[in-house]
Amino acid sequence: MARRAAWSECRNAQTDRRLLAHADAGVPRLAGTTGGLLEHTPRHGRSLGISIIAVIAVLVFLRYAQEVFIPLVLAGLLFYALGPIVDWLQRRRVPRALGAAFVLLTLLSVAGWTTYCVRDEALSVIESLPKAAQTLRMALRPNQAPDSTIEKIQRAATEIDKTTTAAMPAPAVPKGVVRVLVEEPGLRAADFLRWGTAQIAGLTSQALMILLLTFFLLVCDDLFKRKLIKNFAASLSEKKITKQILDQIETQIARFLLVQLTTSVLVAVVTGVSLWGLGLGQAAFWGVAAGVLNSIPYLGPLVVTGGLGMVGFMQFGTISMAMAVAGVALLITTLEGWFLTPALMGRAARMNQVAIFASLILWSWLWGFWGVFLAVPMMMVVKAVSDHVQDLKPWGDFLGD
Repeated sequence: MARRAAWSECRNAQTDRRLLAHADAGVPRLAGTTGGLLEHTPRHGRSLGISIIAVIAVLVFLRYAQEVFIPLVLAGLLFYALGPIVDWLQRRRVPRALGAAFVLLTLLSVAGWTTYCVRDEALSVIESLPKAAQTLRMALRPNQAPDSTIEKIQRAATEIDKTTTAAMPAPAVPKGVVRVLVEEPGLRAADFLRWGTAQIAGLTSQALMILLLTFFLLVCDDLFKRKLIKNFAASLSEKKITKQILDQIETQIARFLLVQLTTSVLVAVVTGVSLWGLGLGQAAFWGVAAGVLNSIPYLGPLVVTGGLGMVGFMQFGTISMAMAVAGVALLITTLEGWFLTPALMGRAARMNQVAIFASLILWSWLWGFWGVFLAVPMMMVVKAVSDHVQDLKPWGDFLGD
């Protein structure tokens, strides 16, 4: 009897399994399912969510820790730009510390000499700003047009407010309370001088830290490479591949920075000489400004072109000369951007226009003024690393031209 009951139960279980299998056969299964049931959360969905949260956390951290990261980034870029020169001196049997010190002192001397040469012209430009603004305002409105309807309404509203204020009685002051008139203190020269001195001291200390960090990076270049290879590569073949990747990344970034420096210097010299030939005042200052702002794609040349157009009109007083001055600056930057930079820059180091504009928006939001100048070099570093790391190659392809 017990054996018959067990046999009957076994047959019923087999029948239930066949019915379930038949029911599942008519139901299409979805991706990421086991049997007829959906998993709670796909694995790739969880990974994507974690990645997005991690990226947001990194961006927030970079924004609020910019006082720490901006000097580090500037020192790193100087290290990549000056590293090949120090390596060349080391191959000529110059001690690495001595070569790094020589290169940094030369860089400081060139920057100081350039600033000293254009200091008078820069002061002249600053002193001419009030007169330039007045001239521009008179040029834009040569004949004072009659008041528009909106201006009449605004004037009428102002008069009504004055009349209402005069007609309304002054609020009564309780007994024992003295009416006090608070006057905001004006700008004092001592306060302004103190603020300017503090800003200069802060910039000087930051520049000193950047130079010292760059010096130590240049001296300890081989030491850091050996530590990276030792700690992140296990076998001998992996160590060789890691060293090749590090060398390629360094070469690509150094070449990009060298091209940027070369084109900026060339734009500065050609622009300054061309403006001097046209007879524009402060030509050397505007040439240096054009070279510095040339490192900002698209926005920098537009700022220089617009500024030179206004300066040319205020100095010469004619639209034709203003257009000639602005056109020369625009022509120089256009030729540099369309022909010279693509010829000097390898195709692997080029970035597409969408990536450049997106990087300008992102890094200007993160780091403000410094972010505008560091946007393209930072994205170039990201692209160079992505091109040589297998898991990041899609990002390198997206940023590429």
